[in-house]
Amino acid sequence: MQFFSMSLRPIAVGVSLLLLSGCASFSSEGGFGSVRSMTKERIGKDVAWVKSDADSAMVDRTIEPLLARPLLVDDAVTIALLNNKGLQAEYAELGISEAELVQAGRLSNPLFSFGRLSRGGEVEIERQLMLPVMGLLTMPVAKRIARRSFEQAQLRAAGEALSVADNTRRAYFSAVAAQESATYMEQVKLAAEASAELAVRMVAAGNWSKLHLAREQAFYADVVVQLARAMQERVSQRERLTRLMGLSGKRAAFTLPNRLPDLPKTPKEPGELEADALKNRLDVLMARRELAGLADSLGLTRTTRFVNVLDVSYLRNSLAESPTKETGYEIELQIPLFDWGGARVARAEAMYMQALHRTAEITVNARSEVREAYTGYRSTYDIAKHYRDEVVPIQKRISEEQLLRYNGMLISVFELIADSRLQVASVNASIEALRDFWMAESALQMAQTGRAAGAVPLGRKSGPAAAPAAH
Repeated sequence: MQFFSMSLRPIAVGVSLLLLSGCASFSSEGGFGSVRSMTKERIGKDVAWVKSDADSAMVDRTIEPLLARPLLVDDAVTIALLNNKGLQAEYAELGISEAELVQAGRLSNPLFSFGRLSRGGEVEIERQLMLPVMGLLTMPVAKRIARRSFEQAQLRAAGEALSVADNTRRAYFSAVAAQESATYMEQVKLAAEASAELAVRMVAAGNWSKLHLAREQAFYADVVVQLARAMQERVSQRERLTRLMGLSGKRAAFTLPNRLPDLPKTPKEPGELEADALKNRLDVLMARRELAGLADSLGLTRTTRFVNVLDVSYLRNSLAESPTKETGYEIELQIPLFDWGGARVARAEAMYMQALHRTAEITVNARSEVREAYTGYRSTYDIAKHYRDEVVPIQKRISEEQLLRYNGMLISVFELIADSRLQVASVNASIEALRDFWMAESALQMAQTGRAAGAVPLGRKSGPAAAPAAH
């Protein structure tokens, strides 16, 4: 059955070519290659989107050797980036956005209607083929909007990867510091217990007062409480790290080093912190893409404010009792009689201005946050260095002098033990200072490359009027 006459064949051919050129297809990686490259550029780590058994086996082969040895911070980050289930769930957003991009490159299906009417002995047959012309005209803009939405999804996925890496680094240093503190408090408890037992014997022999005994017992009781808290903190921080790495079962029995990494010899120089942050931070890039997408959306809304439904139909009628055929066309468009589109334009303009000011806010905050992060980095470095070079060595010299006095029988064993109590606070403070430095170093890296903590999240949709109204 022939629907189009000779005069309409060029139109049909043109529409067919437009349809073929506008058809979008799914990419082989689902846009994940961009996520991988952005993450690699910023933290030097590979990421993987686990979508098959082969991908899962690859992850297992990578993390098993790392778990067989005491974990380094880079090992923990590698495991988290490959094995964190929440991060894998975030990657699925890429598939959703890519599906929307592909859909934006496809026209709505044409509508075909068939009617049969009979009047007495006459039978009339009507055939109608309707094409959504407005969707074809606005397709380039709609595809640009969907493309920017897809690019935003890629930035969000990379931002989530950087966030997981940052949280893993922080959790790692907290877990190692908590383990180191708990180990030290176990040694302090043994010393306090021995001191308390010796005090009991000295009082029983009449060589010491009950006041001194009470002081030793009070110190021992306080150490027991501190040890219990340190052990609970060790468990809590270790489990937090375990969750971030996505480990369970036997894999959760990984080994951590006995102490934190040493302080670097020299701190990092500030360099062009603010310029680098504006260039590399993903939240700044996302805000700019959001603004560009809303600008396109605003232009589309203004273009279609009066006419956002335009359909062209080809008609062909025939009568069973007559050899003549009736052919023609029908144009259907929406008349802006009651709704002139002003509300849609005003909404689009307001959303654009909102995104404009939000982008400016994110830019200002990025500059401030990177300055604050570097100040924190330098402060914690100086504090940790002060403990390493001044406080701890001084306490060590005091202990050595007291030991010499004890060997010379100038002081008693209890004076020697009492002096060791003063070291407890200094050692714990030194461990905490070194932990704070490494966490500040991670915060500085995140402030230069990732998304600011507490930043206003950008929605998955780019804005209003991504496509003309459906009909």
